[in-house]
Formats: sequence, structure tokens, C-alpha cells
Amino acid sequence: MFEGIREDIQTVFSNDPAAKSTVEVILCYPGLHAIWFHKIAHWFWVRGHKLAGRFISHINRFFTGIEIHPGATIGRRFFIDHGMGVVIGETTIVGDDVLLYKGVVLGGTSLENKKRHPTIGNNVVVGTNAIVLGDIEIGENCKIGAGSVVTKPAPPNSTIVGIPGKTLESIRKDKNNNHDLEHGKIPDPITDVLTTLILRQEKLEKVVFDDEDNVKKTSVAYKELRDLKQATIKKIKQEDIKK
Repeated sequence: MFEGIREDIQTVFSNDPAAKSTVEVILCYPGLHAIWFHKIAHWFWVRGHKLAGRFISHINRFFTGIEIHPGATIGRRFFIDHGMGVVIGETTIVGDDVLLYKGVVLGGTSLENKKRHPTIGNNVVVGTNAIVLGDIEIGENCKIGAGSVVTKPAPPNSTIVGIPGKTLESIRKDKNNNHDLEHGKIPDPITDVLTTLILRQEKLEKVVFDDEDNVKKTSVAYKELRDLKQATIKKIKQEDIKK
């Protein structure tokens, strides 16, 4: 038991550079308190003492602002930074070395009494106010951007951003299990698509409206656009003459 407590305290130091001393961590980190409360509540829950487990979970939420259902399965070296507003549902499974930030919801999407909450793999970072819904699996070493809403599974070593969440396979596996805390600086796939379309449009406009010398240097693929431009100009001139 004491080894587990020591590991939980060390996890705080590993994930929060603001932690200054062991006494400070023990007294001032609600994310750590929530995990300890949950371990007690889960102990009662799995032994059939459902009411006791729920009541301890309720006390946990009252003191920490973090709601973890006593039925949730939590791995080792789990850390909730700041933590206010975090909700973890009954059938959630969280792997080892997972980091959650404020306002994260690991929620369900079904009223049936079955596995209805997400499974979070090892070494996953879930950013501020992100929401993961349903019985889906988030692979190992994934990073979920702040404010994202994830409703589909994600493969290992990927980044998930946006509403609804889009997956980018962009993170290399870190054997040291050190989290990249710059989870706000991740790519936005929607912006990337829009940027590509804008650049494409600018290139087409250049072909259509630039002078003849520049047009000749462009790809043959744009020959039809050049002919269309010339035909349009000729047609306009003819209409002006008739008038």
C-alpha cells in the first residue's frame, strides 16, 4: 500500500513542474486526493458493497470537484491535473500512465447495462475540457486536444482534435512514458484542408488571370482554363462591338 502511495506522489512530480514538495503534493493536489478516494470506493464496489462505494465517491466529488464512479477501472500512475469538473463513468477503463486535465469527461452513450464508457490505453494525454463518449477504444500513446469531442476509436500513437474528433497519426511512441505537456499545440486537420483549398484556388487564379508568359510556364493541365479565359474575352469584345 505504501509503495502505491509513494508511486502516486512521484507521478505528480513527473507530470506537474509546479509541485515543490511532498507535503505540498499531499495537502494541495485534489487530483491525487480523488485517486486515493477512488481506490477506497472501488475496493468496496468490487466486493459488492455498492452503496458504500457510491457514498465514498460522492464524498470524493464534494471535496475535490472530481467525479469518478467506483466501478471505473483505473491503472497505475494515473494523474488528474487541476481536475475540477472531471467525470469518469462506471464502465470506463483507464490504462497506466494516463494524464487528464480539467473538465475531461469519459462518458457513456447508452442506457443499457453494459460496457458503455471508453477504454483509454496506456500513456494517453486528454486535454482540457475534452469529451470522450461511448464504448470506444483510445489506443496507447494518443493525445486528445483540448475541447475535442471524441466518439470514434483512435489507433495507437495518434492525435485526435476537433468536434467531432479527427484522428492524425502523428505521435511517436515514448519509451520513457514522459508526457508532452504542449497538448494545446497540435495540428488542426480542418484548417489544413482549408489552407490547401485556398492555395489551390490562388494557383488557379494565377493561371487564369496572369499574363501570357507566365501562363505558358504552367502545367499543361491548366490549358483548358487558359482557353476558356481567351474565349470569354473574345466573346465580351464581340458583344461590345454589336452594341
